[in-house]
Amino acid sequence: MIVLIHSKCQKVVRVLKGEAEINISATQCTKALWELAEIFPDEIVVWCEKEFENELNFVYYPEIFHHDLIMASYAIKTEYLPDAIGYIDQLPFVNVNQKLQYPTWRMSADVGGIKGKTLLKFKNLLSNIEDLNLVLNSIAKLGQQHGLFCYSSPLLIKEGISSSNFKIKTTASKKELFSFVYLHYKGIRTWLLLWCFIKYENSFPLEAFLLAILKRKYFKEEMDFSDIKVESIRPSKNLRTFDVLIPTLGRKKYLLQVLEDLKFQSLLPNKVIIVEQNPDPDSQTELQELKEKNWPYKIIHHFTHRTGACNARNIGLAEVEADWIFFADDDIRIAPDVLAKSIAEIGRLGVYCLNINCRQEGEATVFHKIKQWGSFGSGTSIVKTEFCKNLAFDEVFEYGFGEDIDYGMQLRNAGCDIIYHPELEILHLKAPRGGFREIRSAPWEEDQPKPSPTLMVYASKYYTHEQLRGFKNELFLRYYFKQEINNPFNYLKMMRKRWGKSEEWADKLMQSNEVKDEREGKESRITNQESRS
Repeated sequence: MIVLIHSKCQKVVRVLKGEAEINISATQCTKALWELAEIFPDEIVVWCEKEFENELNFVYYPEIFHHDLIMASYAIKTEYLPDAIGYIDQLPFVNVNQKLQYPTWRMSADVGGIKGKTLLKFKNLLSNIEDLNLVLNSIAKLGQQHGLFCYSSPLLIKEGISSSNFKIKTTASKKELFSFVYLHYKGIRTWLLLWCFIKYENSFPLEAFLLAILKRKYFKEEMDFSDIKVESIRPSKNLRTFDVLIPTLGRKKYLLQVLEDLKFQSLLPNKVIIVEQNPDPDSQTELQELKEKNWPYKIIHHFTHRTGACNARNIGLAEVEADWIFFADDDIRIAPDVLAKSIAEIGRLGVYCLNINCRQEGEATVFHKIKQWGSFGSGTSIVKTEFCKNLAFDEVFEYGFGEDIDYGMQLRNAGCDIIYHPELEILHLKAPRGGFREIRSAPWEEDQPKPSPTLMVYASKYYTHEQLRGFKNELFLRYYFKQEINNPFNYLKMMRKRWGKSEEWADKLMQSNEVKDEREGKESRITNQESRS
């Protein structure tokens, strides 16, 4: 391990290999990084502000950098970009949870590290940049799109030295913010940022905008990590048992197909948990085959008249006992080797959640590289059970949409990163009816809220103030070209009204959910008291 100690990102103080100090020719930080990567390609190159040199917690570094495509840092006192980045980026990587290891491209020069040979992949593109913060954030932003796993990790430093003890300051000026956005995002995002500054910051940073659009963009630059072998040292590769959870409603033919596919898997599940729903109070199960046929795995079958994706999955989660859970849809086809390969890839990558590529017939794959994923597929993901046991699908999303991305955020905030794998594929038949949602009208349908109130709930739970404003402005802009009102003033009036309705309904949903949780909590306590007595 090589440690570069710097002073305020400006100059090199010393370079250490173990306890020995070594000499290098570079005195400027970014040049020193490239030089160290050249000399020590097989070492982790660590950077650290001299103030925190004695706080480095090397004991956890093998766990943090458990394979060669990982970059991690931690903002103790400084970070590069201000929260205004949220105006143009609403992905989960922007609003960082500082309390645990969290996926993000937002790097800090306070402390961090990356493998030397991985760092070298960026040298030709970024070696002319002197700003250490810009280099680190550009590496992570560009690298994450092409398979570099990037994290904020408090384990880099000793316990008790964390950002909660300091007020984090941002170092990027408006010019640097606009420049970064133009370099790493589509051009329209720079215009949106300018508009948000005018509207919300009482600022008109025209010079920053104009200087930014004169720079060379990195947005479409390709990075090739194919020659870097990824083989995690984490012990999860020994955990191979899994249960399958399938909620279903009125899709007997499709569900039985899924069960047949699971029967021929080269790595069989321990059990398949099926939560069958039918809203007709006089109905009975239509899945007699579950008992009549001999299956090579145990089947747990729940039948309920209460419909809803969240409730069904929560019922099923209580039955899971294996190392991993495969959250599956009831209208997919699975090749015999998919689940064995998935478990093997989980071990190789050292991850706790794998999002499998789920495509319809004839549909092209959009993303072709293994990467950190900004979403979560609740019908196409394998997750380590220990994370799921402490989480639940939030029933505020029942009969709306967003329960999957909400569950994904719960996973990230529990320390579980979500990784998309394009080479592991399942076929989505996209059955026209049924599944796990009952077809019913939403209670807010007549009010025509925009966005959906459940998406507003999600935004309220996880977005920063700036992200929520950016979401609103982008929604208004995109939807203008999909509706019939041409007069922009009439359109804005209409959309503000619909946004307000969405906020009202979101508040109602969250309040009703809080009341429900409190009621169920009381009922649970009463039941526990009765059972004890």
